[in-house]
Amino acid sequence: MKDGFIKVACATPKVKVADPVYNAEEIIKIIKETGANGASLLVFSELTISGYTCGDLFLQKPLLDECKNQLLKVADATKDMNMAVVVGCPLVVKNKLYNCAVVLCNGKILGIVPKTHLPNYSEFYEMRHFASGRNVDELISLREGELVWFCTNQLFVCEEIPELVIACEVCEDLWVPLPPSTYHAMAGATVICNTSASVETTTKEVYRRSLISNQSARLLAAYVYANAGEGESTQDVVYSGHHLICENGSVLAEAERFTNEIIYADIDVQKLAAERRKMTSFPGGDVEEYQEIPFSLKITDNKISRTFPRNPFVPDNKEERERRCNEILSLQSMGLKKRLEHTHCQHAVVGISGGLDSTLAVLVTARAFDMLNIPRENLICVTMPCFGTTDRTYQNAVSLIHELGATLKEVNIEKAVRQHFQDIEHDENIHDVTYENSQARERTQILMDIANKYNGMVIGTGDMSELALGWATYNGDHMSMYAVNCSVPKTLVRYLVLYYADTVENKKLSEVLMDVLDTPVSPELLPPVDGVISQKTEDLVGPYELHDFFLYYMLRFGFPKTKLYRMAKQTFEGAYDDEIIKKWLDKFYWRFFSQQFKRSCLPDGPKVGSVAVSPRGDLRMPSDASPSAWL
Repeated sequence: MKDGFIKVACATPKVKVADPVYNAEEIIKIIKETGANGASLLVFSELTISGYTCGDLFLQKPLLDECKNQLLKVADATKDMNMAVVVGCPLVVKNKLYNCAVVLCNGKILGIVPKTHLPNYSEFYEMRHFASGRNVDELISLREGELVWFCTNQLFVCEEIPELVIACEVCEDLWVPLPPSTYHAMAGATVICNTSASVETTTKEVYRRSLISNQSARLLAAYVYANAGEGESTQDVVYSGHHLICENGSVLAEAERFTNEIIYADIDVQKLAAERRKMTSFPGGDVEEYQEIPFSLKITDNKISRTFPRNPFVPDNKEERERRCNEILSLQSMGLKKRLEHTHCQHAVVGISGGLDSTLAVLVTARAFDMLNIPRENLICVTMPCFGTTDRTYQNAVSLIHELGATLKEVNIEKAVRQHFQDIEHDENIHDVTYENSQARERTQILMDIANKYNGMVIGTGDMSELALGWATYNGDHMSMYAVNCSVPKTLVRYLVLYYADTVENKKLSEVLMDVLDTPVSPELLPPVDGVISQKTEDLVGPYELHDFFLYYMLRFGFPKTKLYRMAKQTFEGAYDDEIIKKWLDKFYWRFFSQQFKRSCLPDGPKVGSVAVSPRGDLRMPSDASPSAWL
């Protein structure tokens, strides 16, 4: 319940058809079990109290009276349970019989939602027994002293967690062209509960899964679908208990069919609310047509059962990762291709260091040149060794350019930087920010002037993680004429270079790329120790896998620090202790806010994913914002 995580469950008992007393006992057992397991919302299948397959027995008063009695008994069983329960029950209102989803909490019936769309085909001929709930809007009493709404347009709003807004539809309601859940979501519902009895036939599970996950994506909602299972009559059809819990297009949990399995998942209503705030095109319905029913749940700190990707920018599945890498390389190359065409440039200049970022930039530029049939020798790669350059990175840079067929230029900048130190009266033995940035700006000046000489453009190499942390020298490596890596996080850069290494036919080039991947991330601005890199970026700003994790969930969903910390502790358990995570999380926020001025004047560059920091559309953030509320 804490931080917007709501544990939900789907269940169906092994019913006895037309035996409400037995079914209610089984329902109460499940309520107690799922409550003990921390569920805050439990959804049962369609007509759970009676069983779905009663046929003409639904016209018998003894069955209907007992269903009502047992519904009240189930409602009473929720009194000491910290959960909302949705159960299916046939109910008579004004001499008409309705197929209903009934919402229970704290020993009370919160509301009754009748089914709108009644199937009329062979195995489901509900029109024989039930009336549609369309346009029904009544206050009814099932027992003395309690009035409840009986209508389809109801929102059940949690007082403690305002993002938790529940609405219901029943089975067939989902399968029509315009389901009631569409209007529910437009009115504000973030969780749709469906009490269902969907018959099982070959291949139907595939369609059902696709339908529910797609509906959750369209509605930017969680969809909790409980399906009838074993115990229903098999006179003509079979039910499988195929429960599904989906969230914004993702299947979080799915029951094994024919087992009557109870499934659980942690949905994130804060995440859903954040998505809706960002998507201003998400339509809003007429909330005045809805009854808003408040309910209360005690906030508990349950262990989160769902997991979070350690590298949220990188797919876990290898096949999907390779497809994504190829797509991103294409996006980067196409963006640069258009810019080269528009400016009529036949040359490009890249500062090559032997590190990951400049390697990726060169690979992307070579790909764009191939698309335009520009000779690769027009790709001018400049290595500019200075005080911190190691032989390993230098040799990798030289080998990379040779294998790509590009042009290599070497400009040793030691003499120029030392002259600059004299000009500004800086002691080169003081290895401070002046010492480092003087080298970065000298390199940028050389690249810009070479680009002028060849009537070309400088291709930027910096990645999005560096931009988020401000790990770039203002008007040094921060500046270029087109920045191909500006929306690629550091953790993804590695996989893009790895994908290129795995798929390129040139074995020697592949070997060079693999050694680049094995080299520590460093700006190489401080002198090496015994020929080995002495300045490792992650020792100074923190592990990039942590920062990319923070960056994704903060920018994508606006999560607060407490939630990020909780998620990171679970995700990186065993890799970093809690204090280290907290230290780098604080550092991330401080650097992200203090370095916005560098992002406010970024060069153009292609967006490749859902998170980016371009000031022209993705992150319109003031350079003088305070991080206090975040920290």
